[in-house]
Amino acid sequence: MAYFGHILLNNVIPLSIMIAIGALLYRLFQLDIKTLSKLNFYLFSPAVMLKMLYESTISFVVLGQVLLYFAVYFALLCLIVEVVMRLRRYKAGMRSSMRNSVIFYNSANYAIPLNQLVFVGDPFTLSVQIIIMMMQSLIPNTYGIYSVNAGKMDAKKLWRTILSMPVIYVIPLAFALRGFEVTIPPAIYTPINYVANAFIATALLTLGVQLGSMAWKLKLSDVLVSNVLRLLVGPALGFGVVLLFGFTGPLAQALVLSCAVPTSLSSVLLAVEFDNEPEFASQAVFSSTIFSIFTVTFVIYAVQVLLP
Repeated sequence: MAYFGHILLNNVIPLSIMIAIGALLYRLFQLDIKTLSKLNFYLFSPAVMLKMLYESTISFVVLGQVLLYFAVYFALLCLIVEVVMRLRRYKAGMRSSMRNSVIFYNSANYAIPLNQLVFVGDPFTLSVQIIIMMMQSLIPNTYGIYSVNAGKMDAKKLWRTILSMPVIYVIPLAFALRGFEVTIPPAIYTPINYVANAFIATALLTLGVQLGSMAWKLKLSDVLVSNVLRLLVGPALGFGVVLLFGFTGPLAQALVLSCAVPTSLSSVLLAVEFDNEPEFASQAVFSSTIFSIFTVTFVIYAVQVLLP
C-alpha cells in the first residue's frame, strides 16, 4: 500500500497535472502541436540523453548483460505484438501505432524515479535503467520512424528523415566524451542542462495539447489491448527472460521493473509528428499511466519476492 500511495502521489498525479495543463493551454490558445513535437525530437530529447549518459558510470560488464537482455526481450515482445495484431487484422497505420504503444515504454521520466524509489538510490540499478533508457531513446528515433513511415515515403526520404534525428549522434558522442574524460566547458554544458531539465515538462505538455485537441472518439478495445500488452504481458515476459539467462538479485529486479512501466511519450510524438493514429497513441499513453499505479505496485512486490 505504501508503494501504491507513493507511485500515485509522486508519479501519476504530477504527470496528470502537467498533461491537464497542456490540454487547458490548447483550449485557451490553440497551441501548435507540430512545433511542440519538433522541439521534443530535435532539442529536448537529445539534450537529456547527452546529459544522462555523460554523467552516468556504466561498466562494460553491466552494459553487455543489459543489452543482451534487452535484445531478447525486445524481439520476443515484437513477436507477441505481431501475433496479436494479425489476429485483430489491423491496417498498416494502426499496426505501427499499436506496436509503438507496446514496445516503446516510459524508461526516463517514469522509470528512473521509480527505480530510485524502489532501490533507494542504488547507483548499480540506476545504471541498468540508464542503459534501457538509451535503447528506448535510440529505437523510436530509428526503427520507430521507419515503421510509421514505411509505405508512405520513398526509401531515400525515409532514410534522410531517420538520419536527421539528433539522438542517433548524441549517444556515441556522450560515450566518447565520457570515455576520453573530456570536460564540457560550462558555457556549453549550462545550456545543455537548461534544455535537458525542460524535457519532461515539454513532453508532458505536448501529450496534454494532443489530448486537448482530440475529438475523443474513444477506441476502447484497441486501447485496452495496448494496455494489457504493455502493463501485464510486458513485465511477465521480462520475468521469463531474466529466468532464461539466470539473472538474480538487483540486476534481475531492475530489468523486470524497467519493462513494467507505461507507454512512452515517444509513441505520441511519433504519431503526432508523422500523423499516424495520434488519438489512439495519446489515449494509450494516458490510460496506461493511470493503470500503472496498480500493475507497477504488483510488479514491485513480485520482483522482491520472486527475484531475491
